[in-house]
Amino acid sequence: MIPLKAISTVSLKASIRITYYNCLCFIVIITSLMFTFCTGTDTGTNTGTDTGTITDIDGNIYTTVKIGNQEWTVENLKTTKYNDGTAIPNVTESGVAGGTTGWWNLSTGAYCYYDNNPDYKAKYGALYNWYAVNTGKLAPEGWRVPTDADWTTLGNYLISNGYNWDGTTTGNKTGKSLAARTNWSNDSEAGTIGNDPSKNNASGFSALPGGCRNVDGDFLNVGNYGYWWSSIEGGAALAWLRRLDYNSEHLGRFTNDKGCGFSVRLLRD
Repeated sequence: MIPLKAISTVSLKASIRITYYNCLCFIVIITSLMFTFCTGTDTGTNTGTDTGTITDIDGNIYTTVKIGNQEWTVENLKTTKYNDGTAIPNVTESGVAGGTTGWWNLSTGAYCYYDNNPDYKAKYGALYNWYAVNTGKLAPEGWRVPTDADWTTLGNYLISNGYNWDGTTTGNKTGKSLAARTNWSNDSEAGTIGNDPSKNNASGFSALPGGCRNVDGDFLNVGNYGYWWSSIEGGAALAWLRRLDYNSEHLGRFTNDKGCGFSVRLLRD
């Protein structure tokens, strides 16, 4: 598996701003104009309803939050086993292109921790490749990895129910309402996640910037970006995901290489 290198982030504001960074995974950008745009104001108050907890097969306990008609886990997934008890391989070696071992050469499920450091687990959870997602066995009974449509439902609900940061009637500006109030890098532009984070997390989703692992095995962007898989393919080598950026106002919709390592949230069936 050979990584494709050039990517960009599109931030929809009064004008289009393009910021380049060095993540080697290939991302196809789909603008947030795909959402339905409605009036919204973000008070910065956490109005999501905590509804309880769930426990994975490892015994990790996750708080859940009700947002609209959906119930989400508030923390990123941490399990090291599939729900049938089978161990998920913890692959630390990066490997090389054309080799037979290491993260680069995987075509089956695996997980790791950022920088291969278990100290990141408590805050950011684990990073899973999409092959692990595609087993359908990451979630406890009654829960699932969200589909691309599930993520779109979340975004549309937030826009139509007053979670855009500036109260405008156009544009997807829900990033602050999803992002946690801590651990994000600072940014000076109004409306971005990293600008005045005390106004973040109106939805209670509590998203953290857990970074990613590229197909080549490198770790990038903890503190700056958060990535969450969907369960839906976007092509032979790609799958859909959502991303939040410290210097952006929106919830981004992308495809990325299935071999990358991203965070996972769960949704109640």
